[in-house]
Parts: sequence; structure tokens; C-alpha cells
Amino acid sequence: MRINVLDVTLHSDAIHRGGGQIIPTARRCFYGCQYTAEPRLLEPVFLVDILCPDDVVGNIYGVLNRRRGVLIEDIQRVGTPMHSVKCHLPVLESFGFTEDLRSHTGGKAFPQCVFDHWQILGNSPFKDGIARTSALKTRARKGLSEDFPPLDRFVDKL
Repeated sequence: MRINVLDVTLHSDAIHRGGGQIIPTARRCFYGCQYTAEPRLLEPVFLVDILCPDDVVGNIYGVLNRRRGVLIEDIQRVGTPMHSVKCHLPVLESFGFTEDLRSHTGGKAFPQCVFDHWQILGNSPFKDGIARTSALKTRARKGLSEDFPPLDRFVDKL
């Protein structure tokens, strides 16, 4: 979002001129612009490289499906019974991932996670879905009101 202030009329008396004259109004305007701009949340995503034997590849797919993981490639190492599975895993879903993976593969899978990119988290945080759930949890953790304030809070009442 970019906002250009093109024209400002300040109070003629120097003692009344200052940030207090424009900042509160500008802040309400900026918040209103953000609300109406269809905001989206971004989440970090790991690139996970999992080294495992042939017999547990199916179990790895199950763990990835439960955690919103996306398979990129599954390569069998030539001359060995080992597979290298590469996938994208949202960081939000990575907490406890290693333990979950090891419990479902009998300790035979060895994951390595590296930050890869950012992706849009679901839809608008104002609509039902994972983005709204995440935003509301963050608001609760920070001690803010339970739901988003209405748009009319940022519009002047004439």
C-alpha cells in the first residue's frame, strides 16, 4: 500500500501546528485503506528433504497430508534401498513434525528443514478459513479484542 499526501492545510497559529493535527486522521484513513484493499497473510514455508528407506515412503506421505505438506519430488537413490523425498511444509505445521515423522516411520526417516519461500495463507482474514483462524489466535495472544473492529470505526461520521 502506498499513500501520497498531496495537499495539507495546517492551522495558521504555530503553537497549534504539529503531528497531532494530522496523524490521528491519517492513521484512521490508512487503516480504512488496509481494510478495503483485500489484505492477505503470508506464511513462511520450509523445503524439507527426507532421507528414508523404501518401506516407509507411504507413511511419510500420510504425515505430509495431515500437515498441509506438498510433495515436490521422490527420488530413489540408485543402487540403494533409500529414497530422497523433497516437499514444502508450512512452518506453522512444522512444530512436532520430526517427532511425528519418526513415530510413524519407526525412526527410519531423517528430515532436514530449510526456509524456502513465503506463500499466501488461505483467503482473506475477514472470511472463514485458516487465515481468519490464524489472525484471531494472534489477536487473542496479543490481548486485542476478540474480533476485527468494523470498517465504520475508521470512517468519519458526517
